[in-house]
Amino acid sequence: MTPSAAPDWQGFREQFPVTQRWAFFDHAAVSPISRAAHAALCAWADDVLYNGEVNEPTWDREIENIRGLAAQLLDAEPDCIAFIKNTSEGIGFVAEGYPWQPGDNVVIPADEYPSNVYPWQNLAARGVEVRFVPSRAGRVLLDDIRAAMNSRTRLLAVSFVEFATGFRLPLADLAEICHARGVHLFVDAIQGLGAIPLSVREVPVDFLAAGSHKWLLGPVGAGIFYLRQDLLDFLRPVSVGWKSVVRHWDFTTLDFRLKPSALRWENGTLSAGVLLALGAALRLLLQMGIARIWQRIEVLTDSLCQQLEAGGWQVFSSRLPQEKSGIVSVVPKNQPAKQLVRLARQMGIVINHRAARLRISPHAYNNEDELTRLIEFLQRADA
Repeated sequence: MTPSAAPDWQGFREQFPVTQRWAFFDHAAVSPISRAAHAALCAWADDVLYNGEVNEPTWDREIENIRGLAAQLLDAEPDCIAFIKNTSEGIGFVAEGYPWQPGDNVVIPADEYPSNVYPWQNLAARGVEVRFVPSRAGRVLLDDIRAAMNSRTRLLAVSFVEFATGFRLPLADLAEICHARGVHLFVDAIQGLGAIPLSVREVPVDFLAAGSHKWLLGPVGAGIFYLRQDLLDFLRPVSVGWKSVVRHWDFTTLDFRLKPSALRWENGTLSAGVLLALGAALRLLLQMGIARIWQRIEVLTDSLCQQLEAGGWQVFSSRLPQEKSGIVSVVPKNQPAKQLVRLARQMGIVINHRAARLRISPHAYNNEDELTRLIEFLQRADA
């Protein structure tokens, strides 16, 4: 699927009826879905309503097409993709399936979202240490990551983009550092995938997980898990089921041979409706082109930051070209961030707060008029 010759941002915007009610700047939380995703979900529900499971083979074939779309998004092979219900499930695949030995350690930035902390801390009973890398004014430095590693470091677990600050980690540099030391790299990609291009051929991460309900503009309850093909037998599946094996439709013959692909992690019946909606979301993004979507988000967030700074607000997020993302963290001038979020909702503006700062996260369908509404609101409410 190739992007259209010229991006039709107004047409893209019309896919999101949320714009009729809200200036929505909270895609780092839970995004609205598109008309296309809504239609796919409703069509599946209607099918089940009137036909039960009769058309299940059609759903399964379409889900395999969607696996191809997810692979295209990551520049990966479809056999390296498994569908998950959320990011935490994918993190658990790695944390629980990794061949840890007592005394091993995993390194993670200190300001990670809890989903990328608790699964590693849960390994303490197996003798695995968690080493935290402190952030410096919202940035995670390569030298600090190197300093946290030692001869027993087995894995580095990072976010593509940090949830509270919007700091985008240098994944290519991290992959180089890890692989030079024999360390594996896991990426929680939920805060960047769909907004910022990522090729696992160019940036050789080892494992990756991302739910679909943020920048992918998909529904809650679906996501993507990726692992490198050569790590298929390295990572132990910790929850196998009837669909994990090669002959999964042969219910009367027990033949415990795991599928020779990431599909061995799909242990049971998938949630077809939400995956079909994810497929519609992926088609919409890929039709526009992720590179173009990122260019659009970059223009919007650059404009937002310029207006904020001109109005006297401190932009906490790094806006260096290689470090910025779709998340803009802002220090309020006078009012508590939580209060400003509540007042904004009353004015039809959706923003959020993290770490006592405003978190503003526009997507490519937002426009400058909405940014103006936001700035004018802040000028009144946070004077």
